[in-house]
Amino acid sequence: MKTKGQILNGEISKILIRQKSEEDIELDELLVCEHANKKYILQVYGLNYGSQLSQSNIELLSGYDLENIGDLEFYDNNIRNYIIAIAKQVLSVVSDENKDMTYLPKTLPPFFNKVRSITKQDVKFLTKPDKSIYLGQLRSGSKLLDVPIYLDAHKVLTHHILIPATTGRGKSNLCSVLIWDLVDKDYSSLLVFDPHDEYFGRGKKGYGLKDHPTKEKVMYYSKSRFERSKDLYINIDLIKPMHFTGIINLTDAQQETMYLFYKNWGKKWIRTLLLFDDNEAESINTFKATISVLKRKLMNALDISVHNNELLCKGIFQEQYGINTIENIIQELEQSKTLIIDTSNISSSSELIISTMITTEIFEKYKYYKKTGEIYNKPNISIILEEAPRVLGKDVLDKGNNIFATLAREGRKFKVGLIGITQLPSLIPKTILANMNTKIILGIEMKPERDSIIESSAQDLSNYSSNIASLDKGEALITSNFARFALPIKIPLFDNFAKEYVKKYEQEKSNQINNPTNNNFEGVNLG
Repeated sequence: MKTKGQILNGEISKILIRQKSEEDIELDELLVCEHANKKYILQVYGLNYGSQLSQSNIELLSGYDLENIGDLEFYDNNIRNYIIAIAKQVLSVVSDENKDMTYLPKTLPPFFNKVRSITKQDVKFLTKPDKSIYLGQLRSGSKLLDVPIYLDAHKVLTHHILIPATTGRGKSNLCSVLIWDLVDKDYSSLLVFDPHDEYFGRGKKGYGLKDHPTKEKVMYYSKSRFERSKDLYINIDLIKPMHFTGIINLTDAQQETMYLFYKNWGKKWIRTLLLFDDNEAESINTFKATISVLKRKLMNALDISVHNNELLCKGIFQEQYGINTIENIIQELEQSKTLIIDTSNISSSSELIISTMITTEIFEKYKYYKKTGEIYNKPNISIILEEAPRVLGKDVLDKGNNIFATLAREGRKFKVGLIGITQLPSLIPKTILANMNTKIILGIEMKPERDSIIESSAQDLSNYSSNIASLDKGEALITSNFARFALPIKIPLFDNFAKEYVKKYEQEKSNQINNPTNNNFEGVNLG
């Protein structure tokens, strides 16, 4: 391998490397310094100019050159002027009897040693776990290595994932790849609340989850009819007062009134409340204005009106239908299926109420399974939330704890995890961010947003602000409690990924048919 530079100075978290003149070193590039049976892996987070000339002389020579005074040429240009790369030592690899052992850095690489580009052989320790989740290819700067990056699915999914990025940096593409890869895995279920109806692929050119080779494991719930969709109706008898926490703004008096009706009328509390005569408020020790405003807020949130003393249910919340919808969803999740809930044609409040209701039932069911010991035979369930601050934002949680905050803190104990997607991670409280143990960071341009992610990352990214800002579309940095260091990756374009997946699936299926003695077909191995 060609030499890319030479170590000049520094410390473990700030190693200065002089770049060789005809080479280029990039931000996020992984470099290797070798000594005896040990390799030091370095990750570049800064680039500076260096020169043997003083700044005043450089400015003087620049003036001569700009004003075309004389024929200016640097003497020994490649010796006197150069680029300094600033790198952090992220891992030490010791080779012993054909086995690589990795250690967090506790010693410096030898002074004045040369560094080279990283190769596939240098990262043999990045193996595929038995129960894995695929995230992309290892990247060194802008160069790709033939090294697929897998993490332990059980640990990563149950300990929550956050995907922060500026608009246009590839959040949806990443989610599509992640969901597609997990569809046929028996150890994982996904519940996807899709406010843009983009994952299933209805009416979409190219691939969607409807085209997955094991599409029988993909369920699609929608208000709009489609040949493979299931009706998305929820019966109002299933709604409880707690489902409105953080969803609609309610005063203490209005909340107390809700719980009063729920206590007195049980499952029929919403019907009773919406048809209640405001003039009878005193009979239940409540103000007329409180009931009147509460009724209006609930009718707007549920898309229900009252006509001739009857409820007119115009949205997904119905009085006659949908009594088994949530139960069916949970049963399908327990069968390791992927469920897409199309919320594109319903109001934001209705979407949040549905997600709260389903998530609450999942959590309660898995808490019961933990108590009975059945949980060990159940798949992990991961809930994908677009625009996560809508339910995990500081302003929302200031009004009261909700099921999503509870999951962020306790879900890992019950095999239920969150996958939050956001442009504005700074809106999420630090305690919640700290519990999102894996962060797949795409490009973020706004410094306050980068800072909030850096402060809550599993690895020390205090010097990586420029790296994060410079991430191009599809490039990401994974920081996780379950990764040895912050992994730079390139996420494949979803259509290409799905096309290749289908091709390999059909090839392996064909091989199984032609070789019937091999009955161990378990899907596609992208590694």
